[in-house]
Amino acid sequence: MDFSLSEEQQLIKETIDKFVEKDYTFAARNKLLESEARFSRDHWKRFAELGWLGIALPEAYGGFGGGAIETMLICESFGSVMLLEPFLTTVVMGGNALQLGASEEQKKDLLPQLIAGELTLALAYAEAESGYNLANVSCEAKFSGDKCVLSGEKIVVLNAPSADKLIVSARSSGEQSDEAGISLFIVDANAAGLELAEYLTMDGARGANVKFNNTPATILGSRGEGFAVLENVIDLATAAICAQALGAMESTYERTIEYLKTRKQFDVPIGSFQVLQHRLVDMYMAVESSRSMVYMVSIGVMSKDQKNRREAVSSAKSYIGQQARNLGQDAVQMHGGVGMTEELDIGHFFRYLTLFCQTFGSTDYHLEEFAQLTQ
Repeated sequence: MDFSLSEEQQLIKETIDKFVEKDYTFAARNKLLESEARFSRDHWKRFAELGWLGIALPEAYGGFGGGAIETMLICESFGSVMLLEPFLTTVVMGGNALQLGASEEQKKDLLPQLIAGELTLALAYAEAESGYNLANVSCEAKFSGDKCVLSGEKIVVLNAPSADKLIVSARSSGEQSDEAGISLFIVDANAAGLELAEYLTMDGARGANVKFNNTPATILGSRGEGFAVLENVIDLATAAICAQALGAMESTYERTIEYLKTRKQFDVPIGSFQVLQHRLVDMYMAVESSRSMVYMVSIGVMSKDQKNRREAVSSAKSYIGQQARNLGQDAVQMHGGVGMTEELDIGHFFRYLTLFCQTFGSTDYHLEEFAQLTQ
């Protein structure tokens, strides 16, 4: 299979790589973490001007008509610097939820705003008792004519404190774990009855648990057809964070090589020790084998066959999760005690990769899912 990039895709990659290298140093990232939003709205505006927010969205709404491959290229570069801007939550999750589930009128209204950088989104789908089961939804939607209100609670809503709107999964009919009867809704961030309990996630970004107390909401698309859309969106997001993890793994590997070249013991660089060279080879193999899995899942996640898509996602997430954890642990160990300090980026990369291993399903969860799908 030919994995070479087209001329346009190569240009996308080169442009984003130049941006992260020049404008997203570790020191610059740390400065953003001291701000209230914990990301740069100037960067976000620039992403919109360069067309990055619309690369994978339809041309009919102002996008460029790309797909998961273009998303992969962006996310790999963003992962290499642990980018804080809400690209994953707004574009990959929110944008795809709109593209796959919204009415035509809603798409024409919201997607151009997103692409222009004027709208940020957060997807509220997880609940305290749901685990990784997207169908386990107790948040309730009550209709009265054309009006609707939501009641319930969602947890770990990434980017919720900075989002202009939330896209929420809620039950409009059926029992708590039924796939049928789940609908998606749009809720304004300043809606009545909306309560946020904000906190910082392991990578330094913002998340929140969200309570809905008869909160006004607008249904997204058709009633009772939200589960298939939600599952597809989470699959696309999982493929995207696999690419982010690849970027972080490669940066971790490169920084470890540089450290071993400069750190000396017995008047020689410790990189000359054979046992550490062997571990570097293991890290290199982890990066390159994970790269192959990222390419595979970026193609497989676009499959119209649900089983094929799920197989690709679970196999990639479980494999890359194993490699990311091992690589991160090796990097910290080879840096010694300094590897866990806040002043050095390697400890931040370790936390970033550790968070990846649990996001959208743990390594063990996806390994079991893959085993069941391939029986």
